Amino acid sequence: LNWVALVCWVLRELMQGRLSTLTIAHSLQPRVDNMMFNKLPLNIDNLLHQRTVESERIEYKQGWNPESVLHTLCAFANDFQNLGGGYVVIGVAEAHGQPVLPPEGLLPEQIDSIQKTLLNLGHSAMQPPYHPLTAVYEVQGKSILVLWAPGGETRPYKAKTNLNDKKSDWAFYVRKHTSTVKATGETERE
Repeated sequence: LNWVALVCWVLRELMQGRLSTLTIAHSLQPRVDNMMFNKLPLNIDNLLHQRTVESERIEYKQGWNPESVLHTLCAFANDFQNLGGGYVVIGVAEAHGQPVLPPEGLLPEQIDSIQKTLLNLGHSAMQPPYHPLTAVYEVQGKSILVLWAPGGETRPYKAKTNLNDKKSDWAFYVRKHTSTVKATGETERE
């Protein structure tokens, strides 16, 4: 989809005389770089600026809370409503369901540590194993980490309820409106 948008932009600019074939490579480089390094199927500006409230598909996290993020990823992987999973945006606070900008951001060493922890949690704290896709974005001079958790292929997924307890119970998690909750009763049976 991004490549289609890029080609349409080039053709429109060429037809309107604002772009010559000699300047195409120079003009396109930032767009191509953005597509290559930010490989998630999203527009970060839309995710942050055009969202009015946190939804069933987006969860903003000011900082890294592995247990909370794990439960949200589990709920998105279960994709109970078949909405296509969801996004966890780490480094952006939320107030009354809206992203708070400018973002808090994350340091490079935090991002590296989070990604390593996610890899471990995907194997040790979720069954069957599950790993979201990740990308780092620069927003207003701050780095944020976006996790894309599409609906999993081997549903249902369950996660440890407590990462600090070696003998922790496991539970199925789902999204209910803007919250991640343990599946209970009929929802758990489904």
